[in-house]
Amino acid sequence: MLTRCEEIMRDVCESFGAQLREFKGEGDHVHLLVHYPPKVALSKLVNSLKGVSSRYLRAEYTDHINQIGTGSVFWSPSYFAGSCGGAPLSIVKDYIETQKRPA
Repeated sequence: MLTRCEEIMRDVCESFGAQLREFKGEGDHVHLLVHYPPKVALSKLVNSLKGVSSRYLRAEYTDHINQIGTGSVFWSPSYFAGSCGGAPLSIVKDYIETQKRPA
């Protein structure tokens, strides 16, 4: 499901003229490194990432999601976004790459 989530989120980013540079997921959240143009409102990008991925994943993994029991909510209404303009991209990529992915 994480592989499919990454594909969906990559497509959403491209539709905004953005690039999904790194993606890692855990059991209850994902880490994204996105390069997006200044004209894009971050809140709209995140809303689309969460909304589109939720619709597709719910449709494609209905049985699995029903077993988990998330109810009507797939993603938390909150998100964390940090700017990494001052940090070398390699450091941020290393951080995301070291996040664990469930087996």
